[in-house]
Amino acid sequence: MSKQQDAIRDARALGVPKMLILGLQHMFAMFGATILVPILVNVYFEGEGLSIQVTLICAGLGTLFFHLCSKLKIPAFLGSSFAFLGGFQTVAQLDRGIFAGMTMGEKLPYACGGIVIAGLFYLVLALVIKLLGVKKVMRFLPPVVTGPIIICIGLSLAPSAVSNASTNWLLAAIALGTIIIFNIWGKGMFKIIPILMGVLISYGAALIMNGMGITNPDGSVILNFAGVQAASWVGLPPFQICKFDVTAILVMAPIALATMMEHIGDMSAISATVGENFIEDPGLHRTLAGDGLATALSALVGGPANTTYGENTGVLELSKVYDPKVIRLAAVYAVVLSFIPKMAEIIGSIPSAIIGGVSFMLYGMISAIGVRNVVENKVDFTKSRNLIIAAVILVSGLGFGSGLTFMIGGTSITLTGLAIAAIAGILLNAVLPGNDYVFGANPKGDQTRGVALRPNVKTDK
Repeated sequence: MSKQQDAIRDARALGVPKMLILGLQHMFAMFGATILVPILVNVYFEGEGLSIQVTLICAGLGTLFFHLCSKLKIPAFLGSSFAFLGGFQTVAQLDRGIFAGMTMGEKLPYACGGIVIAGLFYLVLALVIKLLGVKKVMRFLPPVVTGPIIICIGLSLAPSAVSNASTNWLLAAIALGTIIIFNIWGKGMFKIIPILMGVLISYGAALIMNGMGITNPDGSVILNFAGVQAASWVGLPPFQICKFDVTAILVMAPIALATMMEHIGDMSAISATVGENFIEDPGLHRTLAGDGLATALSALVGGPANTTYGENTGVLELSKVYDPKVIRLAAVYAVVLSFIPKMAEIIGSIPSAIIGGVSFMLYGMISAIGVRNVVENKVDFTKSRNLIIAAVILVSGLGFGSGLTFMIGGTSITLTGLAIAAIAGILLNAVLPGNDYVFGANPKGDQTRGVALRPNVKTDK
């Protein structure tokens, strides 16, 4: 694969200082979205929700645990999952049974208990894959399914990029422009850290603008350091043990169906980006088990669910540095930051407009990977079945912006648009006639997806 020729698979060749900087870039990529989850949950629980410090340490340790489960081979970062936000909101609104008269802070552990069960569901699917074999499972995930799902992963995030950027288009443009300049014309180390340079330069511009008294278009200040001033330098994350209740479990646990499908899509995206066989080696059963256990352990001590992060996949595509050790450095940074509230607040002060400008590139890269997935595998869209599958996936993934909510036993459950798209695509591919895909039968085709049995084999098949 020609696109892999200049890839860096062992970052030690760059030297320790450059590796440390690359890890910092991945930390910046995940930081905004990871801390946004506890911020939103705190709104639902009226200030008594998830802790940013606990969220950071769970993301860092969860990532390291995932790497152990996947034999240290996959350059994936596990950050906070947005899929469970609807579940958190539902639990916060419960006021019957044992939840009657509870404070918001007392309800939170039960929501986390539901997430623990959701994480354990991953182990069930991992066991099925282990027993049946990845070949049989991947028959239901041909390129006509995985390609559009990957496209949806990127495009479904696009509105948040625009929303963040719209708070200050000038800052967003500076961030995006810097990334483009360094990625195309950068030399040496600067060429492989365009995201970090985009954040630093645009943040410098924000400092200057803020010092000159310039505000955002809506009149708000560009930089707010109130949280930085109030935060201490050192502090232990405020862990709290989860609790279990059937009602909360019925709210949270079924969401695992969504996140497991997203996990498979993310593994396909990372595999296609890096050009390695992560579905076969270390195996989808290992990645699912690692993600599920990381989620369960996080929720056990009062953290959010974890999930593989598309932002970091975008960084991989831009930097062409595929060494998992760099991701593990980012995980260590997250753990360290969880004990330094003031530093976490400084990074958290990055204007949302800058996050939006960076996201323009990262989210677009994910969708581009999906397009490449379809093109390189020569998916035949002259076949009606392929058109139908792709069309339903794209409309479901992008159309169900707020997900699909339904009632089970009087409890409201929401499936995300991506989960609906994945389920619809897998079911249509299984029932529509003409499914002739056999995983491993076309090594070259599977190779371009990054899920080949022998990813480095050269063949003209």
